[in-house]
Amino acid sequence: MVQHFLFDTSDDLLKADLFNSHSIERCLVATVVNDMEGFLNQLKSKTNTILFTDKSQLPITNLYKSKNTLGSDRLAAAVGGNFLFSNKNVLIIDAGTCIKYNFVTKKNEYLGGGISPGLQMRLKALHTFTSRLPLVEMDEHFDTLVGRDTNESILMGAELGAVAEVDGIIDRYKSIYEDLTVVFTGGDINFFAKRLKNSIFADQNLILKGLNVILDYNFNAKT
Repeated sequence: MVQHFLFDTSDDLLKADLFNSHSIERCLVATVVNDMEGFLNQLKSKTNTILFTDKSQLPITNLYKSKNTLGSDRLAAAVGGNFLFSNKNVLIIDAGTCIKYNFVTKKNEYLGGGISPGLQMRLKALHTFTSRLPLVEMDEHFDTLVGRDTNESILMGAELGAVAEVDGIIDRYKSIYEDLTVVFTGGDINFFAKRLKNSIFADQNLILKGLNVILDYNFNAKT
């Protein structure tokens, strides 16, 4: 990775004119937004560009039953984890808006995983779907088992509950798959890394690395 950028919109990316300041030979677009035709056409006018879809070629075997509903971020994370630990049983956990579990076997086969609410979603759901519970802000330093008031009780259930969930899921995988490697990524990576009892590998840029592997794999397949 040479440089990392974050833009609010696709127009902001195009206005930044990265293609003049950097030598970009090819580009892969992964998105959960449907209407990207205009943006893609502009990228294609600047460099070799492909759209990552369920039809894209992969360096792993995708055994997910509903491939067309599988998020590109989940699959990219799986490819990134497999790239770092090929020929191993790898559980990739992406903790952001949702907590997403993705599993790749030592045969380099993607089986699937799971999706559960992320930390912020848990806090917002408790407020939204009850009459009296307040909206509590996330506290990265909270570590109290017994909540002594409503705010602490919510934090305990949402934050410590999420940690217990992740540790429990990892333990379940370990009981089934030997020599399991766990790779963690996502916006809440630091929160979980400090609290999980299980040993993990943390990589904030795992999805980007996975997308780069997919990009290279698809362009090499054409040549």
